[in-house]
Amino acid sequence: MELRHLRYFVVVAQELNLTRAAEKLFIAQPPLTRQIKQLEEELEVQLFIRKSRGLELTQGGQYFLQQVHTIMDKLEASIEGTRQVAQHRKTVFSIGFVPSVFYGQLPLMVRRLRRNKNLEIVLHELKTQEQVEALKSGKIDIGFGRIRIDDPDVKQEMLFNEPLIAALPAGHPLTGNKPTMQQLAEVPFVAFPTGSGPNFSDMALGLFHRRGLKIQVIQQVNDLQTALSLVASDMGFALVPDQVKKLRREGVEFMSVADENITTPVIASRRRSENPNAVMRLVNTILAELVENRLSGRYP
Repeated sequence: MELRHLRYFVVVAQELNLTRAAEKLFIAQPPLTRQIKQLEEELEVQLFIRKSRGLELTQGGQYFLQQVHTIMDKLEASIEGTRQVAQHRKTVFSIGFVPSVFYGQLPLMVRRLRRNKNLEIVLHELKTQEQVEALKSGKIDIGFGRIRIDDPDVKQEMLFNEPLIAALPAGHPLTGNKPTMQQLAEVPFVAFPTGSGPNFSDMALGLFHRRGLKIQVIQQVNDLQTALSLVASDMGFALVPDQVKKLRREGVEFMSVADENITTPVIASRRRSENPNAVMRLVNTILAELVENRLSGRYP
């Protein structure tokens, strides 16, 4: 089995059509068909079901596709790391993050790490589930997110709980005092997309549902900036982490919520059973200091 077999397989699995896959790979269809057949023979597994309108992945093919994605991510990370080390003679340390944690102290950690001229810091904006996969493939060395995900290869550490606050249109009646969750439930809600795995939207909606409150989702958006733009347009309100208020977005007022336990965790994810190297020990030292600053109120 060669690397090209894996690349061909991924494209065919994406297109589910040999003609389109061959065009995308800039090769003729018969050689591509032979390469896929050779791969199936070597694996002794049928990867595709041939149908009149195209192809369909078998269960074995779906599993193999997941594994190949991990292999290709690992290879890409290794190649990129090798290039950077060769060019700069630096140790590469990659950090994954969800955008909302980058409004707090994480930039301070990055700034301090960058003072070390032997370090090359690489940042990747990734959802928590994507961070878990990136850790396993070697694409990142540590991730910062908000969702707990059980995975035997990844260890998660809850750093602290951060209050969730309401982002409301400027001048909205609820900006006079701290709104309650019941009051907020009567306002249209700008939510982030739900998905197959645990996510921030599920967490936010769960805060209402556990209180027996129904909420009207007026719009689902993919990113924080879009959510705040809709709030500024008087479309509704959004629940956002406390650190986001540092944005000071025009047309948006950030209000603390009157109810207790309206919080979201900040979670660090690392590879399990991996002895920390010198860089990770430095990261852990800086991180412990920043968390202590946060918990004691000594943060910028």
